[in-house]
Amino acid sequence: MANGVGLEAPEIPKSRAGSLHLLGGRLCLNFANTTSGRGGARCLEHLLAYNNLVDWCQHAGMLSAAHASRLRRAAGRRPADARRVLDQAKDLREAIYGVFTAAGCGRRIRPAPLEQLNRAIADAAAHRQIAQFPRGFDWRWRAAPDDLGSVLRPIALSAAELLVNLDRRRLKQCAGQHCGWLFLDETRSRTRRWCDMRVCGSRAKIRRFRQQRRRRVGSLAKS
Repeated sequence: MANGVGLEAPEIPKSRAGSLHLLGGRLCLNFANTTSGRGGARCLEHLLAYNNLVDWCQHAGMLSAAHASRLRRAAGRRPADARRVLDQAKDLREAIYGVFTAAGCGRRIRPAPLEQLNRAIADAAAHRQIAQFPRGFDWRWRAAPDDLGSVLRPIALSAAELLVNLDRRRLKQCAGQHCGWLFLDETRSRTRRWCDMRVCGSRAKIRRFRQQRRRRVGSLAKS
C-alpha cells in the first residue's frame, strides 16, 4: 500500500480452458485444441494466463485439485516463471498442431515444430524414472510439487507416443468453419468429419439450409 491506496491485483482473463470439450481422442490433440480458428478473425485463445493452463490440465485429468492449487499458488509467487511456462506451453501446442496437421495430410513435417517437440520430449524423459510399487514397477514423474513446467511433460510424451504409432488415416481436422480442431477418427468407417456433430456439424447443416433457402428465394425473384 502506498499513500493509503491499495494496489489492485491484476485481473485474470476469462477463459473456457477448464470446460473445453475433450474430443481429440488423445491428450496431445486435446491440448492442441485449446485454441481454434488459427490465423482467422474468429481465432479463440483459451490459454490466456498460467492459471488457465492449470485449469485445463485439471479438467483433462492430469492434475488433482490439491496439486492444481499448489501450482496456482506457486504461479502467484513467481509470476515471471509462470509467464515463461505459459509461453512454452503455447510453443509446444503450436508444435504439436504443426506436426500433426502435416502428418495427417501425408506432408513432410517442417524441421522447426519437430525440433520444438523433440526438446519438450527430451525434457519430459529427463524427469521420468522407474519406481517400484506394491503391484510391480511403473513410471513416476520426478519433479517438485511446485514445478510450474511439470504440466507440459505428459503432453509432450503423449505426442511422441501418438506420432510413432500414428495411423494417419484416422487423424482428422474438423471441417467446421472457424474451428480446425484435431481428432482421431476411431469410427469403423472412418467417415467422421466434425469434432462434435452437435456443434460444428449442426452449424454446417444450418449454413447449408440457409444457403439453399437464399438460392430458392433468388430463383423465385428472377422468375
